[in-house]
Amino acid sequence: MLAAILAVSLGAALGALLRWGLGAGLNHVFPSLPPGTLVANLLGGYLVGLAVALFAMRPEWPVEWRLFVITGFLGGLTTFSTFSAEVVQALQAGRTGWALATVATHLAGSLLLTLAGLATPSLLKS
Repeated sequence: MLAAILAVSLGAALGALLRWGLGAGLNHVFPSLPPGTLVANLLGGYLVGLAVALFAMRPEWPVEWRLFVITGFLGGLTTFSTFSAEVVQALQAGRTGWALATVATHLAGSLLLTLAGLATPSLLKS
């Protein structure tokens, strides 16, 4: 149990630091659509698909690695709460079209990139 707690905790800390770094480095570029949040969610979508595919191919890998990568790191990297706050801020500012475009971009992009991540190991084998 302690190994699982440490795996999730360390992964979450590293993922959150990367998310913070993306925001700090990118959000000043387009403050009305904070790109750090978008990049974090799209990158997380791709990486979770890739991780799920790789862990399915390697069931002998310790469960702590899955907890570190998926639950911890990618859970800390991706951000539904910040995404939600940014969409609500756009709605409150009367930018309904922008808010809807943000929702569509985050959701469709993340889902498509998760599929791409799932397909990557098979494509690389071919």
